[in-house]
Amino acid sequence: MSQIWLGRIYLKEEGGYEIILRALSHYRKRLKSIGKSPELKDAPMFATIVISEASKTGPQIDPAISKIKNALEHPETLSELQADVPLYEKALNCYESDIKRAQNEKFYSDLLSGNDHAVSDYSNIKTALEKINQFS
Repeated sequence: MSQIWLGRIYLKEEGGYEIILRALSHYRKRLKSIGKSPELKDAPMFATIVISEASKTGPQIDPAISKIKNALEHPETLSELQADVPLYEKALNCYESDIKRAQNEKFYSDLLSGNDHAVSDYSNIKTALEKINQFS
């Protein structure tokens, strides 16, 4: 018997797509500014590796956002979103970490500027991570 991905119910029926889309948008912004990240300032060798990985991950974000928006209009395609769960997890974890760091560091607060949902999203990220990984 195959398992059914319940994460699609969270995305569509429970409005989880909203926090996922915000996390992906933030993640794109974060990856574009990765070279300016305070934690990479004193680690040039490590920075090169991180920047290289960011250049591989960044191009995956816009197609993932498009797939989510398409699935909202065409619910029969919701199951296709399961393949992007690892990207959603990375985006949510980055978003959560940056919201937390924004309290003490200007770089992160600048990244989140204009995002009116960050504070309320922070408490919902753990739930989103759990729900996108649910199977029945």
